[in-house]
Amino acid sequence: MAKRDETEDAARRPGTARQTARTATGGRAPGDRPPPKPSAGQTALEWVRSLVVAVVLFLLIRTFLVQTFTITSGSMIPTLLVGDWLMISKVTYGPQIPFTHHARIPGYRQPRLNDVVVFRPPAEPDLDVVKRVVAVAGDTIQMRGGKFYRDGKFADGPWVIHTDPNDDQTHPWMVWQKRYLVKGVNPATYQPTRDNWGPLVVPPGDLFVMGDNRDDSLDSRYWGWLPIPDVEGNVMFIYYSYDTDSTRPLPFLTAIRWNRIGDIPK
Repeated sequence: MAKRDETEDAARRPGTARQTARTATGGRAPGDRPPPKPSAGQTALEWVRSLVVAVVLFLLIRTFLVQTFTITSGSMIPTLLVGDWLMISKVTYGPQIPFTHHARIPGYRQPRLNDVVVFRPPAEPDLDVVKRVVAVAGDTIQMRGGKFYRDGKFADGPWVIHTDPNDDQTHPWMVWQKRYLVKGVNPATYQPTRDNWGPLVVPPGDLFVMGDNRDDSLDSRYWGWLPIPDVEGNVMFIYYSYDTDSTRPLPFLTAIRWNRIGDIPK
């Protein structure tokens, strides 16, 4: 009698038979309609949403975290070669806030000696350039016979090379140096050249940068101090590299410098 009562009670419960049938058929009762397929318009809308999210994330990352840079000149040889692709950190010195004039989110440190940095020089504000920081505010700097001195001490690192040591010439851009000469140097008779100039004192808030390839670098010697707010970031590592002078077909794929990928410039 108890089993019959339970069966009758189950039969009286609405939906019980449908639930039993749904379980037996894998989740859908006979006669139930399958869920409607999304229309072409709905599918396209989902694709657009995904694309917008991807673009926004890319812009946020590129604006506030990292950016890429490709070496196209030999001014930083041997540290960086033509064909090196670099990953640049914007977090180190703080990313610039878009649509502002030098307003930044604070970074965790200021540029320091021997940092390899990317910036836009005052002489070419639309061009990204990479150089090495060789002097900071308060340093007294000069070159004599192609050798660089900071605060009276020889300061060329092991990365410095000279590819054309006999072409020591003056340049009209170098007249800016006359305003920053140390006391005792007569600006009227001062004639700076590529390999012989100074002594100069770096003012507050500025940097002095040069290429490691001293004889083939258009740098602070010519266009002046680099304001710290103009520095975009520092080089983290080389993420790709290939020999642009290779005669192989498709050098981008066939002349890869595997030994440089992942290198951290020092």
